[in-house]
Amino acid sequence: MSKPLIEVDPTRPAEEQREVLHNRWHPDIPAAVEVRPGDVFIVETMDWTNGQVRNDDDASDIRDMDLTHNHILTGPIAVRGAEPGDLLVVDILDIGPHPKMNWGYTGIFAKSNGGGFLTEHFPEAHKAIWDFHGIYATSRHVPGVRIPAIPHPGILGTAPSHELLAKWNERERRLIARDPHRVPPLALPPEPRNAILGRLKPGTAEFDRIAAEGARTIPPRENGGNRDIKNLTRGARAYLPVYVPGAKLTVGDLHFTQGDGEITFCGAIEMAGWIQLHVDLIKDGMNKYGIRHAMFEPSPVEPRFSRYLVFEGYSVDEYGEQHYLDAHVAYRRAVLEAVEYLKRFGYTGEEAYVILGAAPVEGRISSIVDIPNACATLWLPTEIFTFDILPKAEGPTPKIQGGRLARPH
Repeated sequence: MSKPLIEVDPTRPAEEQREVLHNRWHPDIPAAVEVRPGDVFIVETMDWTNGQVRNDDDASDIRDMDLTHNHILTGPIAVRGAEPGDLLVVDILDIGPHPKMNWGYTGIFAKSNGGGFLTEHFPEAHKAIWDFHGIYATSRHVPGVRIPAIPHPGILGTAPSHELLAKWNERERRLIARDPHRVPPLALPPEPRNAILGRLKPGTAEFDRIAAEGARTIPPRENGGNRDIKNLTRGARAYLPVYVPGAKLTVGDLHFTQGDGEITFCGAIEMAGWIQLHVDLIKDGMNKYGIRHAMFEPSPVEPRFSRYLVFEGYSVDEYGEQHYLDAHVAYRRAVLEAVEYLKRFGYTGEEAYVILGAAPVEGRISSIVDIPNACATLWLPTEIFTFDILPKAEGPTPKIQGGRLARPH
C-alpha cells in the first residue's frame, strides 16, 4: 500500500492531530490537502469517538461518552477545479482497519446519552468488542456469530455553503423548539465545546465564530454526511453535490460491517482505518441531472448469502396504536420481532439487538401504499450463525448462554 496522503494515529487524541481532522460542518474550515481530478490517494481515519471506547469488558465508556467530540473526521480535502453546482465523483477503491487497531466495537447507548432505535426497550449502555480475522469479525461478548466484512465509511460528504449551513441550523432549531427538554433530544444544535476545525487555532476569533456556527455531523443532510449506508463499500461510486469552491471532501466514521439502519446508534462494528479513493468531477452536474442530494452506485462486491429469515413489521406500534403508513414504526416492529425470535435461542434482548445492528441485515420498505399499514421487512442472513436458527416443528432449542455483553462497572 502506498504512503497515505493523510496519516493519523488512533492511539493519540485528535486534538494532537487537529491539522488534518475536524468534527463540524462549516464552509470556512480550511482544507488540509488538495488533490486533482483523476487522483488516487489513501487517507487514514480515527474511530468516530476520538478513542473514547476501550478494548475491555466495561461499558462505562459507552455510558459516559462525551458526544461533543463526535464525529472525528479526516479532511477537508480540496479538489482542484471543483465549483458550486458540480458533482464530485468519489470511487471507493479499497478500505480496511487501521494497522494500529485491528478490533472494533458496537455500543448500545444509554437513553440519556443519545439512545437508539429501540431506546425505550433497551435504555442502558452495553458494549461488544469485535476482533478482526481477515474478512470476519467475532466477539467474546456475542457468541455464536461470525460476521463477514462489508467495510464502508459512515460519513462521506462535502462542505455546505454559508446559505445551506444557515438553512440546516434554522430548520433544526425549529425542530428542537417543539420539545426542547426531550431525552434524547430531537436534534443537536451547534456546540463549540470540543470543536476541532483543522488548522484553525482554538481561542482565535475565527475559530470561535466557526465553532459557534458549525453544524453537528450526526445526521445525513444534502451534502451527504452521516448516511451509514453499508453498500457504500469498496467498488462503490458516490456522487456528491458541491456547494463550495474545492468541494472540501470529508471522510470518516469507518465501519467493518453494519446492518441497515445501524439501529443501536453505535450499531455498526466501528473502527479506525484507512480508505483509498479516486476523485473526479462532473461540471455543472447538479443542474444537468437535477440533483440536490448525494447518490451512489453500489459495489458489485458484498458478502454473498443464500438464506435469509425475513421478519415483517407494520404501522402498528408495540403498544397497539395504529399509525398511518409509518415506515419508521413498521421497521421498529420488524426489528422487535427479530429480537424476540433470537431470544428463544438463548441470547438476551441486548445481544440480539447488537447482532441486528452489526450484521449486514437488509432493511426494506416492502409496501408503502396500502392504507393504513406500511410493511417493512428485516432480512437476517442465517449463515452468520454457527447453529441453525430456522423454525422447526419441535420448536427452538437454546444454543447460547446469554448475558456476556459488557455493562458499565
